[in-house]
Amino acid sequence: MTAVAPDTGSGRQAQYRYGAVFLILLVLLVFEVVAPDGAWARAIVIALSGAALSVTVATSREPGEVRRHRALLVGAFAFLVVLAVGTGLLGLGITFAVFALLLAAIPVGLIGGLARLIRERGVTVQAVAGALAIYLLVGLLFAAVIAFVGEVESGSYFRQAASVSNGVRVYYSFTVLTTTGFGDYSAATPVGHALAVLEMLTGQLYLVTVIGIVVGNFAGQRRSRDR
Repeated sequence: MTAVAPDTGSGRQAQYRYGAVFLILLVLLVFEVVAPDGAWARAIVIALSGAALSVTVATSREPGEVRRHRALLVGAFAFLVVLAVGTGLLGLGITFAVFALLLAAIPVGLIGGLARLIRERGVTVQAVAGALAIYLLVGLLFAAVIAFVGEVESGSYFRQAASVSNGVRVYYSFTVLTTTGFGDYSAATPVGHALAVLEMLTGQLYLVTVIGIVVGNFAGQRRSRDR
């Protein structure tokens, strides 16, 4: 028997759009790697992260009126931050801190929604997309934390360069997250070493547990339906 989604109180049920969140985050990741440093690029990064958070809020299972108000609030906040960043009113440290907070807020909404989706419908394509979106968020969030630490800490964060672009930080973050370890960049401080260890452990544990379980159950359900 298929569980019926609860009424959201607006006459329409919220749709799970975790595939859209994943695509926005993927665009954000690629843009951060290839875009040059500059106020306009940081403004676009904030806009994309705000869009991902807005979609996450809009796809929650809260009543429709609550979803609309929260999505509008997130959108208005992101718009004001984009204006402040684009015009240079916010310093780099504050910009990276706000970016990290926006990214950290996304999995808060994703996790609860994913749990409800799996309870109601099992492991669907949207559930897999949501789990993968959280994995991208981990790498992006660590890159934002690295940028913030590098901005406020005295000395260079990386042993190989005194100053690097934001694209290098994202590139470094995902080589650590996936334990690829090319070795072209490495942390120079104890704080950087601790962050690298924490990111490596987070990435590997998430892959072998959450992603492994979600993808395994998705494949199992597909085989059961095909019989």
